[in-house]
Amino acid sequence: MRTTTSPNPPASAGRWRRVGASVLGTAALVLAGLGTAAHANAAPTTTTAAATATATVGTSAKVTWAATPCATPKHRGELACDSFRVTGGTTAFQKAQAKQTGDTAQVTPKAAAASPTGYGPSDLQDAYGLTDAAASNGDGETIAIVDAYDDPNAEADLAKYRSYYGLSACTTANGCFEKVSQTGSTTSLPSADSGWAEEISLDLDMASAVCPNCNILLVEAKSATMANLGTAVNRAVTLGAKYVSNSYGGSESSSDTSYDSSYFNHAGVAITVSAGDEGYGAEYPAASRYVTSVGGTALSSASSTTRGWTEKVWNTSSTEGTGSGCSSYDAKPSWQTDTGCSKRTISDVSAVADPATGVSVYDSYGVTAGWYTFGGTSASAPIIAAVYALAGTPGSSDYPASYPYAYLGTSSLNDVTSGSNGTCSSSASYLCTAKSGYDGPTGVGTPEGIDAFTG
Repeated sequence: MRTTTSPNPPASAGRWRRVGASVLGTAALVLAGLGTAAHANAAPTTTTAAATATATVGTSAKVTWAATPCATPKHRGELACDSFRVTGGTTAFQKAQAKQTGDTAQVTPKAAAASPTGYGPSDLQDAYGLTDAAASNGDGETIAIVDAYDDPNAEADLAKYRSYYGLSACTTANGCFEKVSQTGSTTSLPSADSGWAEEISLDLDMASAVCPNCNILLVEAKSATMANLGTAVNRAVTLGAKYVSNSYGGSESSSDTSYDSSYFNHAGVAITVSAGDEGYGAEYPAASRYVTSVGGTALSSASSTTRGWTEKVWNTSSTEGTGSGCSSYDAKPSWQTDTGCSKRTISDVSAVADPATGVSVYDSYGVTAGWYTFGGTSASAPIIAAVYALAGTPGSSDYPASYPYAYLGTSSLNDVTSGSNGTCSSSASYLCTAKSGYDGPTGVGTPEGIDAFTG
């Protein structure tokens, strides 16, 4: 597992086809006062000396984080999830809480915490101008979450998250939640995987945070190959989902255009895909011309601004931060008019992804049950899928990735104008550097309400 501070050690490239260390599991970290054991069927875990919670009094400790185990594929040909879990330090959420309350004693999130250490639903809704829409919209809409392997605790962990934040129950019994395999079976599910379970918890919680009235369909692929994940996307659409979130990716290949037609060409469906977490460089399926590619920002509260929040490109180093770039294979969609890339440009839009300004997640499978803080573009992809759901059903012949481009430069989007995610050609610097208007790392910007996501 890769532990990160700023700056971080270089990451290995080409992770789609990289065979990861299959013995890497999620550390089961023990927090004093929380005697909760990991699930009996979870993958083997390791307790380390660093598992003891520490307090930060009168100072802000630098945030550290580690890639979730699914960010390193276990088998050849598998894709990687795009998420990180905070392991220590004082997050942006904690800093804001301390400023509001005057309480400078903060427990660093090195282990499962008794209460959240990251942004929750009210924070995200406020940051993106969604408070009213989240309260009123979403009834009858279904957000599909596509991930690999099974999370046996998915429904129970989602219930913990929603109950804590006062969101309505979303269960199998009341028809709000459904979990199926890529074949559509509710009983014959893939093998369980604790790393992907962390990803699943993140995705489910973000969909709930932004669209609490939406139904949620979790489709679990039997492995993290493009063929199985793509089949799960098709299953989600077959089952009626109009919003499908995908938080995974890997290296581009000459097969991508065939994957486009086989798995992602679904008119009338908003398919979001995380742009990647390895800094500047194109990934697939974010490069598919049929999806909304979602980049990542660092989001911080700012009482000095009218909005109350500020954002910049998420970037830790040249090898870690939001993905962006110019596809080598996928054709440029008609709604993209940037001139520095003759093919499809990543990204389209963006939302919070920096682990240091990360989001609150409840998880229990293979880890000490409790609250964790996550980041990565795995957070931003389901957030944007939920914004589409708040905006309402796309036109039957539309590709909703086109919608935000019609609002470029308007008050319906927050234009992110600072930060970069690496080095790119000076003649097309916007591919890796934020600027006014469209840029690669943040696309046309982040949501300010739902108008830019309405057909």
